Amino acid sequence: MTEIVTYVEMTARDQLDPAVRVPDLTLEPLDRDSPLVVELQARIGAPYGWESASRTGREWADWFARCPDRAFRLLRFEGVPAGMASYDLRPGGDVEIETFGLLPEFVGKGLGGYALTLAIRQAWELAPAVTRVWLHTSSLDHPNALPNYHRRGFRTFRTEEGEREIE
Repeated sequence: MTEIVTYVEMTARDQLDPAVRVPDLTLEPLDRDSPLVVELQARIGAPYGWESASRTGREWADWFARCPDRAFRLLRFEGVPAGMASYDLRPGGDVEIETFGLLPEFVGKGLGGYALTLAIRQAWELAPAVTRVWLHTSSLDHPNALPNYHRRGFRTFRTEEGEREIE
């Protein structure tokens, strides 16, 4: 299946165009050892064929080992886990939002824009000298993903087209 991967970035905090606040939607620290890290990523990614949906225990261990400083945040809606974000600090003040998404049962409920606003704000706060926040999305992800990123103020800086096997 053809896949287009789009890379988007913000190079200043004031580029964020925040979505309207959703009461009872919060973003809070999530310990990397929490079983929710694996569970949420697998559930979020399953509808879109993300690798996280089918990783083995060994593959998860390798994934965690590759980025020992990766930070995790839990999205809660009305106190219930609704999604997550994870962040990688890169050299030169870059923060990659490595994972962002809602659990399937929370998709389509009007939470995505504000959830992304919270995730972006957190990305800018992860280190004292953040100069860029970026992420990538796929044409196989939720169809509102890229439009949501653009509405929040991200700009596309690269696209790649290729083939991906969906299992």
